[in-house]
Amino acid sequence: MQNFTLHTPTKIIFGKGQIAQLSNEIPKDARILLTYGGGSIKYNGVLSQVHDALEGYTVEVLGGIEPNPAYETLIKAVEYVRHHEIDYLLAVGGGSVIDGTKFIAAAVNYPHDDLWEILTTCGAYITSAIPFSCVLTLPATGSETNNISVISRRKTGDKLHFVSSVIFPQVAILDPEVTFSLPSRQTANGIVDAFVHTLEQYLTYPANAKVQDRYAEGLLMTLLEEGPKALKEPENYDVRANIMWTATQALSGILGAGVPQDWATHMLAHQLTALHGLDHAQTLAIILPHLLQEKRSVKHAKLLQYAERVWKFTEDSEEEQINHAIHATRQFFESMGVKTRLSDYQLDGSSIPAMIKKLEQQGLVALGEHQDITLDVSKRIYEASI
Repeated sequence: MQNFTLHTPTKIIFGKGQIAQLSNEIPKDARILLTYGGGSIKYNGVLSQVHDALEGYTVEVLGGIEPNPAYETLIKAVEYVRHHEIDYLLAVGGGSVIDGTKFIAAAVNYPHDDLWEILTTCGAYITSAIPFSCVLTLPATGSETNNISVISRRKTGDKLHFVSSVIFPQVAILDPEVTFSLPSRQTANGIVDAFVHTLEQYLTYPANAKVQDRYAEGLLMTLLEEGPKALKEPENYDVRANIMWTATQALSGILGAGVPQDWATHMLAHQLTALHGLDHAQTLAIILPHLLQEKRSVKHAKLLQYAERVWKFTEDSEEEQINHAIHATRQFFESMGVKTRLSDYQLDGSSIPAMIKKLEQQGLVALGEHQDITLDVSKRIYEASI
């Protein structure tokens, strides 16, 4: 096991009716900006619950944070915060709203004028952030308990991330009941997202990290069991609770502590979202199976472990077991309604040169746990994904 430092300061309040706890967690004199996305919280009762919990507080409301939150939208929110002297943020939504709110929190008092620098330097110059908390409505990204944010810039076609110790949410409210009304597409996307997050920290090479391996395998098996149920029984509380908690744990920091991590699938997938606007989970489902095939020799030991422990493939040769595991992974995504080829989204691969160029511009020329996914290898993965 590798050395690690783990700090997970977010207070998690989980379960039915827990949105009411907000008044116990946010200072009474806070000037709050409530951020949200497309407006579903107005119709599913979540916004009303939040307002009820914050009765007597000063609360401003700002919606419109997009899936794959746009820098152009967020800088307007930063100006709003500065102008209205907001001193606390509350993100109510999924990972995109929370990611966008993290950017707002870090950008308000950023020491330089160019706010895009936060992304190009991966948060290197962030010194402080406005405190914020979140109410999670879409389990997927794990952003509710981590210090990572991914932001897109529509003008330049970039999708980048930043990390900072000051952007952990103070409190995360996780009520599985608020996910009952999610459309099937968003439910499926969240499950695929969590699945790939887990694999990016698991399918690397052995590090004698038995706790992390078993933890990852348990999360994967839970998603395999509960994912299809969530589509068939959207108001099954126990199913929703297990999915919500699994998605949070998939990227809370605990799973990746002390083990090598990959994240090449994400870096390649980000280019698809930036250029074509595909859902994040769709791009992950497209890239992952082909990346695993491309890198199966260097990932052999963990792929075999994945095949045997998660999928229970034990009877054929090692290479056949790995074949079966990669195929089964693809089929799981497909069974959730998330397609796994570019052609499924009417893309013919003609944008591959542009995506390779963007990878080069962003310095993403040596990806993966061994830093051996060069631009040529990335090109082969994209081509295999058609």
